[in-house]
Amino acid sequence: MDGNKDEAERCIDLAERYVREKRFEEAEKFLKKAQRLYPTNKAEDLLTTVTLMSKQIPKPDTEPEVRKRYNSAKNNGPSVQATIEYTEEQLEHVKRIKKCKDYYEILGLKKDATDSDIKKSYKKLALQLHPDKNKAPGAAEAFKAIGNAVAILTDSEKRKQYDMYGNEERVSSRSPHTHYSYTRGFEADITAEELFNMFFGGFPQQDFYMRRGGGRWMRRDEAHAHNNSHNHQQQANGYTTFLQMLPVLLLIVLSMMSSFFISDPVYSLHVNSKYPVLRTTQNLKVPYYVKENFHTEYDGNVRRLEHSVEEEYTNFLRHSCYRERNYRESMMWKARSFGDQEQYQRARNIETPSCRKLQDLTA
Repeated sequence: MDGNKDEAERCIDLAERYVREKRFEEAEKFLKKAQRLYPTNKAEDLLTTVTLMSKQIPKPDTEPEVRKRYNSAKNNGPSVQATIEYTEEQLEHVKRIKKCKDYYEILGLKKDATDSDIKKSYKKLALQLHPDKNKAPGAAEAFKAIGNAVAILTDSEKRKQYDMYGNEERVSSRSPHTHYSYTRGFEADITAEELFNMFFGGFPQQDFYMRRGGGRWMRRDEAHAHNNSHNHQQQANGYTTFLQMLPVLLLIVLSMMSSFFISDPVYSLHVNSKYPVLRTTQNLKVPYYVKENFHTEYDGNVRRLEHSVEEEYTNFLRHSCYRERNYRESMMWKARSFGDQEQYQRARNIETPSCRKLQDLTA
């Protein structure tokens, strides 16, 4: 079997040389022999390409250095000939597109590519694959493929759906050894040629296309007709919508107005620029801070206010004491787990100032 493999590779090398020399019949013969000896994907792909090329090139009974195609003129008129030459680089571009598994790979991008990256890649590939410039077999399908890719990936909703379900659809609809069909229909509302014209400046047609709400490209006159068809209905429903939204609007306005009437607290347990004046409660001697205009602005009961200060301060000390004790006990447990007596003593000596203040306050 290994001997067959070596002979098959030699046949493939000969076939590639004959392709470069435009001797497609000889290339096809050696590729078929290679497939019989040792089947490979490389030989199969090359055989497909050579078969397409040989069908489009007439027998070498005319000029051998030029491949020609003859098309009948209308009304059985005289035949005209058109040269369909292409370079190996152009053929490689088409073959690469054919092997791609998703739209990101077609455009040579990653899934986090921006709209700018997508459009830039499309412009570059469109110039290489446009049928007027690239005459390689399959160039038209490849050109449509990059158009499909940019139509999907520049549409936010379609791109989201494609990222979620695109690969599953392709896997379930075909076997792992078949390639995705790019001729299943164009994904935009305009043709691949019109999309090309729209992306490149200087084309008279580009002013006739625009993007509608969902992100899809369509003709400007179609977009205007689509928009105008909804204008009358939107105007008729506008008043009804306003009445339905009125309670919500009133609720928003009332909530905004109420925020203006919320006054600042009378005191603070911490000094700051708004509460710079120190005071002390008469019962527990708890310090608190008030505004400079406290004596002139506050007309409530001071004893009730100080009771609130002491209650808030006591609750603050309780929470702080709990956190301090919890930290000390966790450090002691950690020291016991490692058997570190020195660390255990240090953990036992961790102070709990909030607990001490709370004890003094309630003594």
